Amino acid sequence: MSEHPDSRRLIVVEATADRTITRRDKLCFVRIGFRPLERRDFSLVARWLAEPLVVRWWNHDSSPAAVERDFGPCVDRRDATEVFIAAAADPFGLIQRYPIEAEQDYFRALQSVWPVPAGALGIDYLIGVPAMRGRGLGRQMITTFADLTWTAHPQARDIVVPVSTGNLASWRALEGAGFRRVAAGDLPPDNPRDPPEHYVYRLRRPLEVS
Repeated sequence: MSEHPDSRRLIVVEATADRTITRRDKLCFVRIGFRPLERRDFSLVARWLAEPLVVRWWNHDSSPAAVERDFGPCVDRRDATEVFIAAAADPFGLIQRYPIEAEQDYFRALQSVWPVPAGALGIDYLIGVPAMRGRGLGRQMITTFADLTWTAHPQARDIVVPVSTGNLASWRALEGAGFRRVAAGDLPPDNPRDPPEHYVYRLRRPLEVS
């Protein structure tokens, strides 16, 4: 992939974590860092949003105007959503978290499928570099980010994520990260070509970090 400017000067402002990924008989050690999204990242995010597999499931406008519209308020902290760039040696993905109740239409739709606990957080995630997929990195990214979330949001007790039933890689990554399927039901799909069927996954705060 083409290297993002300053990608080798990754500043990890929350934490980093070492995880071991086992895939078949191959053992890999990957160190993942997260830093808050900045406007200098917008061209990189636009490229990721235009990548075919990301288009398939995110269905997000990748134009500069749309990236500014949807991510600019997060960078300026005018939106409750916190967006992070995930990197190993180089940036490879994006992950964001938000209070589900802050998105009222989304919250009401999700409540119709499953009773969302008060104060629950939601997350969205993508791996924008095709070569980084299929290696267990999504599971590791979610696991590490969830661990950091409990520290960053000590009042949060739950992370809740609905996933299209057809997005096998996404919900398997959640299961690998310790999320439990708690419901199935119809929700508006991100991509209009998809049916409304979704699984709902929940991760509860571990007792040891309560």
